[in-house]
Amino acid sequence: MLRTVTLLGATGSIGRSTRDVVAENPDRLAILAVVGGRDAAALARVAVETGARFAALADEAGGPVLAEALSGTGIASGAGRSAVLDAVAMESDIVVSAISGAAGLEATFAALTPGRIVALANKESLVCAGAAVMARAQAVGARILPLDSEHNALFQVLGAEPVSSIASMILTASGGPFRTWDAQQIAAATPQQALNHPNYAMGAKITIDSASMMNKGLELIEACFLFGVRPDQLEVLVHPQQIVHGLIAFRDGSVSAGMAMPDMRVAAAHCLGVDGRLDAPPARFLDLAKTAPLSFERPDLVRFPALGLAIAALRAGGATPAVLNAANEIAVAAFLAGRIPFPGIARLVEQVCAMAFADQASPADVAAALAIDQEARKRAAALLPRAAMAVT
Repeated sequence: MLRTVTLLGATGSIGRSTRDVVAENPDRLAILAVVGGRDAAALARVAVETGARFAALADEAGGPVLAEALSGTGIASGAGRSAVLDAVAMESDIVVSAISGAAGLEATFAALTPGRIVALANKESLVCAGAAVMARAQAVGARILPLDSEHNALFQVLGAEPVSSIASMILTASGGPFRTWDAQQIAAATPQQALNHPNYAMGAKITIDSASMMNKGLELIEACFLFGVRPDQLEVLVHPQQIVHGLIAFRDGSVSAGMAMPDMRVAAAHCLGVDGRLDAPPARFLDLAKTAPLSFERPDLVRFPALGLAIAALRAGGATPAVLNAANEIAVAAFLAGRIPFPGIARLVEQVCAMAFADQASPADVAAALAIDQEARKRAAALLPRAAMAVT
């Protein structure tokens, strides 16, 4: 059976991994539509290479460039919010949601239609509006499959076991480029150093989140909604080799691990295969003898306070996770632009989360989530001068 795929975030790292898996399985998968952010030329190349029928660019200003690049190819195109939603509305079997940041929330929510599978790599959708997204999926009969490597590993390990059998879920983290750095070194880190991830080639925002370990905190919040576990059932272990992606400790004392090479194509293949495994090239298979030894350590919340802030937001619930995410996006952009030092990221997030959001409930829909997001961004922008003076 040939399954059609709509690829949101087609030009990013997850998009590339997804495209590779589709290209390896032309008898089972075909890309119907592709969506990109601002790079019209790159999106046009992807559309042609994948044989997509429609290409949508989120940046409306890039529409003419995209249309010109696709002229004569027979591939339709559009730009702006409505074009992105038009792409999502096309009748594909699987939507891969890999748009980075809160910008992917509306498209992810719109993708939840009866019988559809959403392969979710946009963790911010669940961080910002997890209860609303999961309720919508259940109400319409859509199926969410986790495409993040850690959540995908946990999903596979859990299998048919009931959530009641879980004692704890453990997500692993590489520790990022600063795992062995002391606090003084981290405080002086440059964007170039923070972008030097030891295992993955990813977009700038998620790479900085990995360096601060905020990414792992966002993944904890995501896991809480995906699997329906309590915050106190979630843990993080630093595992530099990134071979074990997630572990589940069951009530009877047994522990099962999800293991694979640190390659996003593994998780993408699982999601796109749906209920039937796809064949992977030999290079993607794990050879434990070559990867040994494997090591694990507890995260250091003193050197990496962003993870602690995310854990606190998860426990606080309500609007706090959405506020945390918005403040972090502003902070990361400011760090990359050289406006604040690396410790300023956590400092800004902490200041915004400490403001009067505690009484706000978890957003019931996309509109409410986006309203919280915008308000938190305004407050974060106003506090940037303080974060610029961050010290360890």
